[in-house]
Amino acid sequence: MRTILFAILLSVLSVGQPADAANPIYIMRHLQKAQGDDPPLSDAGASQAQALASVLGGGGITAIFATPTKRAMETAMPLAERLGLTVTPYDPNAPERLVGAVRAIHGAVLIVGHSNTVPDLVTRFGGAPAPVIGDEDYGTIFIVDPTTHYVRQMQLPAAK
Repeated sequence: MRTILFAILLSVLSVGQPADAANPIYIMRHLQKAQGDDPPLSDAGASQAQALASVLGGGGITAIFATPTKRAMETAMPLAERLGLTVTPYDPNAPERLVGAVRAIHGAVLIVGHSNTVPDLVTRFGGAPAPVIGDEDYGTIFIVDPTTHYVRQMQLPAAK
């Protein structure tokens, strides 16, 4: 009888959850940028993008999203190349569309945004409280567990 009740409880708790809801969502700001309109990554940012590929290269990432800015796309590109994935651009002004797309994916996801979009994305995926990101905060990855809503942080190694 206890086994049946436990099975019923598990099925009720899992309703509405994707089959792989335990897969983390990695959310980060683009890495260090150069100067100018729609600037690319600086040399330090490009170095850290390579470190990102090393750090998350074995993390089960199955999809990568980035805003269509050069710095965000260049942050994600080395990891995408390593994993044989395409970086999917998303509209930072329509975060609800991004949330829907990510929730439809089976596997871990990386999202590269900006200092003014990352806190909102963390909370939209269930993380609380929203992180505070300073102007010089580069290389912090927020990892949201969609089942527990627990958020932890990981810092990329400093650029060499």
